[in-house]
Amino acid sequence: MRPNVWTRTLVSVTAVVGLAAGSLATAGTSFAAPDTQPAVSSDASVLAVNNLGLTSAEAKKVQSWLKEYWGYTGAIDGQLGTNSWKAFQRCLKEYWGYTGSIDGVVGPNTIKALQRLLRNYGYTGAIDGIAGSGTKAAFKRFANA
Repeated sequence: MRPNVWTRTLVSVTAVVGLAAGSLATAGTSFAAPDTQPAVSSDASVLAVNNLGLTSAEAKKVQSWLKEYWGYTGAIDGQLGTNSWKAFQRCLKEYWGYTGSIDGVVGPNTIKALQRLLRNYGYTGAIDGIAGSGTKAAFKRFANA
């Protein structure tokens, strides 16, 4: 009778090991499937509103100035959107060396021209087209002037 018990035990152990190995093999392939979602989106969208650190109240002051001098016709809502920046680009093109299109996009060329204007408001950094802390601080001084 002993050989029969050993045979049953051996068959049972073999079955359990086989099931475990099969489960691990299946789990391994399910985890090995590639992630089809991109980690970073390649859709580069432009911000609709870019206050460059201004509060809504400060942005309203800028919009009022743009309305008075640079043809801004939008709402004085404290949100520097495309139309606000188009008006600002007209100013920057006229006096501060902006050479891009009047498109309302706050890109490096817009920032460079803005940085030249902001020299009159304490900006001492490089004309590099990067809206860093110095640019934003001077823009606040401009808005509050």
